[in-house]
Amino acid sequence: MNKTDNSVLIIGGGLAGLFCALKLAPKAVTVITAAPIGRGASSAWAQAGIAAAVGPGDTIEKHVADTIAAGDGIVDEAVARMMASQASDRIHDLLDYGVPFDRDLEGRLQVSREAAHSESRIVRVRGDMAGRAIMQALVETVKKTPSIRVLGGYVVERLLVEDGRVVGLQALGNGEGEENILTLRGSQVVIAAGGIGHLYEVTTNPAEARGGGVGMAARAGARMADLEFVQFHPTAINVGKDPAPLATEALRGHGATLLNKDGERFMLPIHPDAELAPRDVVARGIFAEVQAGRGAFLDCTRAVGETFAEEFPTVYGYCREAGIDPVTQPIPVIPAAHYFMGGIWTDLDGRTSLPGLWACGEVTSTGAHGANRLASNSLLEAVVFSARIADALGGEDLWDAPADWSEGSMESGRQKPRPDSDQMKLLRHTMSSDLGVLRNKAGMREALRTILRLEREADTERFLNVLAAAKLIAVCALNRTESRGGHFRTDFPAEDEAWRRRTFTTLDQAEKTIPALLEE
Repeated sequence: MNKTDNSVLIIGGGLAGLFCALKLAPKAVTVITAAPIGRGASSAWAQAGIAAAVGPGDTIEKHVADTIAAGDGIVDEAVARMMASQASDRIHDLLDYGVPFDRDLEGRLQVSREAAHSESRIVRVRGDMAGRAIMQALVETVKKTPSIRVLGGYVVERLLVEDGRVVGLQALGNGEGEENILTLRGSQVVIAAGGIGHLYEVTTNPAEARGGGVGMAARAGARMADLEFVQFHPTAINVGKDPAPLATEALRGHGATLLNKDGERFMLPIHPDAELAPRDVVARGIFAEVQAGRGAFLDCTRAVGETFAEEFPTVYGYCREAGIDPVTQPIPVIPAAHYFMGGIWTDLDGRTSLPGLWACGEVTSTGAHGANRLASNSLLEAVVFSARIADALGGEDLWDAPADWSEGSMESGRQKPRPDSDQMKLLRHTMSSDLGVLRNKAGMREALRTILRLEREADTERFLNVLAAAKLIAVCALNRTESRGGHFRTDFPAEDEAWRRRTFTTLDQAEKTIPALLEE
């Protein structure tokens, strides 16, 4: 099925995509998403909230300084400053869209503190329900906005490039024959397709976050950045679920401690901030205990106790489903792939290296996060860059939505979730074993060989996109011969000043380095 469409095409129905669509109103926008909007998006599962210097005593400079420190030497300071300075405005946009952020008794926004933040600056909703509440508010607003059309049930598999410019996309529905192929041409294309967590066996991300957007843009020729940096959330709840439910970092900010099965607080000798050390440090500490057979447990019994269900209802629900009473029992935890600092390179306004293509959200690498994202900066980055794309496109020749645009606009349900194929299961196992929390040359080489073999056998565009993302992570991780942030190599455990820089590549450039990387 081919369609000529002069609207802005937005790939992805998470926070970044929907916020951009709303900011573009009343210009005509088509949102293409595999799952119904608001579902299949990591944003909806974000428990903590949005970082913004809105509390007493906090400043934009402090927020920038914390972001730079967490990013381990390679944050783009100009990007971090721009993002922090626009945080308050974006929080107020979300309030206007109906997000019920927590307030104190005097009506001021209530803020909490998380790891590596020097001040309390996390704006939350009912303790741990920010992501869900934000997405619910945006979905409701989108449904009432006549300029936004949603095409649900289509997985975008290919960007259409003509004369070096992105002019549209091709998507696949869940059926047989050409009628299920959707080809759309648009005035501009915005990719907000999410991250790569489902490339790993243990992840907090939904199944849709498997790197397809990253790989699709790379295969179209887009410039990529910082692809070796994957953040593992230290405290996924270890009860064998896929995706793994998350025990928010706010619990540790609240005073919860990490223990092994012998009751030892194993983070105390590892880092002066113990449980509130940067996420990569805590993840490695937990991983080591699990690997050694001692297990890792988050003990909230004293720090939260009887108020658990009221203060952290989402985590409480996850625990009770698994037969754990977090009021009286420690919660078993394990590191899980959580956030991708790498992705499609963009400038300060969300432009990619390909004319006609813009990007926002976790699919990007803007330079805001460096080697290790500061907690709760991800939702902030999504709304800041989505708004900047809308502002930048404000002067472009876009089409206003026709009067009957919203008629039948909420198409959905054509793409049904599918279980992982055997090839996908092998890829996830490979990524976790050799490109996970701990890495080394021999393991990463073996992973790259497996990825190349899967690529030779692949027979769908969708899986080729996924494999392109995995291949880029492997190549960039092999090339960076040091440890920094979310990239830790046991064979190069120290930081190297020569590597105190961001990395940039295209898929073609990365592929040219593979023979040398695989040489014995």
